[in-house]
Formats: sequence, C-alpha cells, structure tokens
Amino acid sequence: MDLAMQETVNEILEKEKEKKAIKEEAKNHLTGCLLPFWKGLKDDTYGGFYGYLSYDLELDKKAVKGCILNSRILWFFSKASKTLKDNSLLSYAAHAFDFLKNKCLDHENGGMYWSLNYDGTVCDATKHTYNQAFAIYALSAYYEVMRDKEALFLALSLIDLIEERMKDEYGYLEAFDASFHSVSNEKLSENGVMAEKTMNTLLHVLEAYTEAYRVTKHPKIAEKLRHILTQIADKVYNKELHRQEVFFDRKMNTLIDLHSFGHDIEAAWLIDRTLSILKDASYTAKLSEITKDLTAEIYKSAYKEHSLLNECDRGILNKKRIWWVQAEAVTGFLNGYEHDNNHPEYLKASIDIFHYIMEKMVDKRPGSEWFSELDENGLPSIKNPIVEPWKCPYHNGRMCFELLRRDW
Repeated sequence: MDLAMQETVNEILEKEKEKKAIKEEAKNHLTGCLLPFWKGLKDDTYGGFYGYLSYDLELDKKAVKGCILNSRILWFFSKASKTLKDNSLLSYAAHAFDFLKNKCLDHENGGMYWSLNYDGTVCDATKHTYNQAFAIYALSAYYEVMRDKEALFLALSLIDLIEERMKDEYGYLEAFDASFHSVSNEKLSENGVMAEKTMNTLLHVLEAYTEAYRVTKHPKIAEKLRHILTQIADKVYNKELHRQEVFFDRKMNTLIDLHSFGHDIEAAWLIDRTLSILKDASYTAKLSEITKDLTAEIYKSAYKEHSLLNECDRGILNKKRIWWVQAEAVTGFLNGYEHDNNHPEYLKASIDIFHYIMEKMVDKRPGSEWFSELDENGLPSIKNPIVEPWKCPYHNGRMCFELLRRDW
C-alpha cells in the first residue's frame, strides 16, 4: 500500500473511532444525565412535570407548568424510548400524555392552553399556534411508540384547528384568546417589535406537520407541508442576506434587521428533514439550495471560539452562548456535512461544539442539567434557571437522538 492510500485509510479509521466515541458520549449523556434529571421532575400528585428549578437547584413545586414544556417532555420520553429501545420510559411518556389530554387541552373551545397552575387549573388560557404545533409534534411521537389512536386523533384534530381557525390568506396567525379571538403576540415577539407572524412559529408548524405526516402519510398534510415550504422560500428566506427574516406583520413584511443564528442552523436541518420525508423532487431541488446557503452563512458568520454566537440585531452581535443554539448547531452542522461531504469543516464544527457543550454548557453539579446561558467568557448566568417553561429536554435531547440516529 502506497503512502497516499495508507493516509486515506488512517483518516477513515480515525473518523470511525471519533464517531464511535461521540455516539457513546451522547448516549451516556442521555442515559446518565438528561433522562434521570427529567424523570425526577415528574409530579405524581397533580400530574405533568414540575415547571421550575432555580439556578441554585431549588425546586418550586407550585410553579406554573408550561404546556409547551409538558408537550416537549412527552416528545422527549417517547423519542428516548424509541431511540434506546427502552420500554421502561413509556410510563413517563404516558404520564405526560395524560396531563396533556386531560389538563392542557381546552375541552370546551378546543386547542391547548398556554400554561397551567401547579395543580392543573388554567393559568394562561392563550391559544398560540406555536403551542398547538408542539402538541402535534409530541402526540405524533407518542402515537408512533404506543399506537394510541386517541393521541393520533388529537394530533390530527389540532392540525384541523390550526388550518381552520389560526391562519389567514397570508399565512399562519399566532396568538388568540381562549375563544380564538386574535390578541397581541407578546409571547413570540422580541427585540423591541410586536410581530403578528414569526419565522419561529412557521418553522415549528413545519416540524410538527412533518412528524404527523411521517407517522400517517396523510396526503392532506403533505399539501400543507408544500404550502409552508413555499412560504419559507418566497417570504422568509432572504437570498441577498443569506438568512431567514424573523419577525413579520400580518402580510409577511419583515419588521427588523435581525439574524437569528440558532434558528437558521436549526431551520437548515429541519427543512432537510421535511424534504427527506416528503420526497417531492421539485421542492427538494428548490429548498435544498436554501438549506445549504443557510448552513454556509452560519458557519462563516456565527461559528466562533468552538461555539455559536446568539444573533445579530441591527448590526450588533449578541455573543452570549445560549443552550439551545449550541445543541442545534451540533445537529445542523452534522446535517450539512451529511448532505455535502465536500465540507468536512462542518463535521469538525459539529464535533467541536459538542465538546464545548460537554465541557462548558453541561452543569456538572449533582441534580442539574444544562446551564441556560453562558457569557462571552464561558461563565453561566446565575439569573437563568435550570428549568422554566421554555427550558426543557427538547433541544439537548434531540441533539443526542440525532447523533445516535445518523450514520455520519
């Protein structure tokens, strides 16, 4: 064997060794940290899972329980059971499902509430499209592992609800009161604007419908996916700036000069996943060029010092390291490499950020999980809790699932 061939063999062997080590570490993190932590938040008295753990690891058993949090926990235990082939996790998924259908669901008006009090009574009756999407996402995952027809019926009913009551001629509306009258969209608006529509909600409706389609192959859901992909390509994606726009008015006009790095790298791989499941050649041809562009731009603009910056708001970089942004970067760059192995730098970035997470983002204190936010010096913010309605096992759990699922 000549020298060049030997070097190629050595590179392949080294890559396989590294892949095996990363997969093993991801599995150990999932089974040794994430799963035990979230099992410990199960509320056997009032149902669901406790909604708040402070930075000092003080559990508030009477904190508000976010319905998004509980949907994501249902999804997490369902997917963990499938990924690990561990049926013992199904009891936790069933516990979350019972809470979702019996407490989070408005049995009079339809739709999922925004949040509940600790005892399961309604705290915030807002009906938000984003929230309905995550319930669909979770119920689809639960149906896949349990074949519970009630879960599937509820997921499909929520899709009908969104399509019939939560959209207009320009796209998906977002915030409503309990009876589905439009209200202002504070819950998904940030950066000093009030947005009637957001890229974030549209992305997660896409994600939810994708999973519902994957487990049902229902042609009507496929048509909705095509509609959303068209809107992403024509209204959300900014070809000149190589990014997605973030906040919009009702007619989908952008409201702010904002580049959300985490959402773009997340969108790149979620759109690719939709394309792989939808299997529509024309949409794959159109949208895959967009996902490649988003990945390339994020690598160039946001991958700094072994991690991903948060965002760029009107030309000002936010250099905080946010927990979910790092998790999505691992998956997003890995996805970018899988779709084009002429970019080994994406694989290196994915592995690099994974090591950054394990070293700095994971809270090594017993009884904790991940820090929510690190400053530019890699120090955690003591103002941010370990668990709150938005801080859940969705992004970091999914990172582990994707590292284990993919054959890179």
